Amino acid sequence: MFRQLFIDHPRSVGETYSEHQAIALSFAWPLFVASLGSALHAFVPGLCQTTGSRTILNLHARITGGRGRGAAAEAEYII
Repeated sequence: MFRQLFIDHPRSVGETYSEHQAIALSFAWPLFVASLGSALHAFVPGLCQTTGSRTILNLHARITGGRGRGAAAEAEYII
């Protein structure tokens, strides 16, 4: 059970537990900020107009290494 929870997945992507933790947290913070911006945008539409979309595009580019449609392009839909 310990191995399944803490070792197998990081190893499957070529990382140690600590490396995987650091990378996961480096995605968590921008997502948290984007979430707050999107919530603020829901109440005041003139604020944070591209925060969520821009964050998603940037994280997608990180995950895919900049490959694929839209990785470095403008958002087709702005949240």
